[in-house]
Amino acid sequence: MFAVIRTGGKQYRVAKDAVLKVEKLDAEAGSTVTFSDVLMVGSEGNLQVGAPTVAGATVTAEVIAQDRLAKVIIFKKRRRQNSRRKNGHRQHVTVLRVTAINAA
Repeated sequence: MFAVIRTGGKQYRVAKDAVLKVEKLDAEAGSTVTFSDVLMVGSEGNLQVGAPTVAGATVTAEVIAQDRLAKVIIFKKRRRQNSRRKNGHRQHVTVLRVTAINAA
């Protein structure tokens, strides 16, 4: 069984026991998060597509950790001007393990 959820402005295809990194959520490590914004639920030969969400469907996940992604380098250079700027950014993410997918 799989589901497509929406969180942080992005969509994720998840299955039971899947580990995924999503935009930072306000939750402690070890706590449980429930997503009610489920766009699609599917199993063997059965597919429910929401308009825009599947009514009554939820996805429950356990928070493993609060982490940061690898550094992204932002480098801007204006040629022949002796002007350049280097910057770095590490995005905050929440690491989740999907524990249950509940379809209506």
